[in-house]
Amino acid sequence: MSDDKSFTYKDVADHSSKKDLQLVVHDKVYDATSFVDEHPGGEEVLLDVGGQDATEAFEDVGHSDEAREILEGLKIGDLKRMPEDPEPKTTAAPSAPTSDSSSGGNGFVMYGLVMAGIVLAVGAYQYMQAQKDS
Repeated sequence: MSDDKSFTYKDVADHSSKKDLQLVVHDKVYDATSFVDEHPGGEEVLLDVGGQDATEAFEDVGHSDEAREILEGLKIGDLKRMPEDPEPKTTAAPSAPTSDSSSGGNGFVMYGLVMAGIVLAVGAYQYMQAQKDS
């Protein structure tokens, strides 16, 4: 693996078959040929983005840290963008999975609802026991 090798978008576009598959994620070029048959989502998913920028498709799925490590092992170089190349699908840099305010808020709300349910259940139980004893 040569991390400092540069590829143009045109170079990558020539490698879009199952037996020779390259793709771009965050302006890095990966040779996914050896992984096509192992991809958990099926080979069609990779073949659909073969030879092109797969950043958006990769990020939309929400891949695990393990998937990102596998991807890193397939890296063969960096994309050298040319003026005639299509614009990047997304400009967001890869990052570790983090919870944004909406998903973090939903987790907190869920926790609150569960706790409220427990308090209500205990209260109802105690009320019923008190009614039974009187």
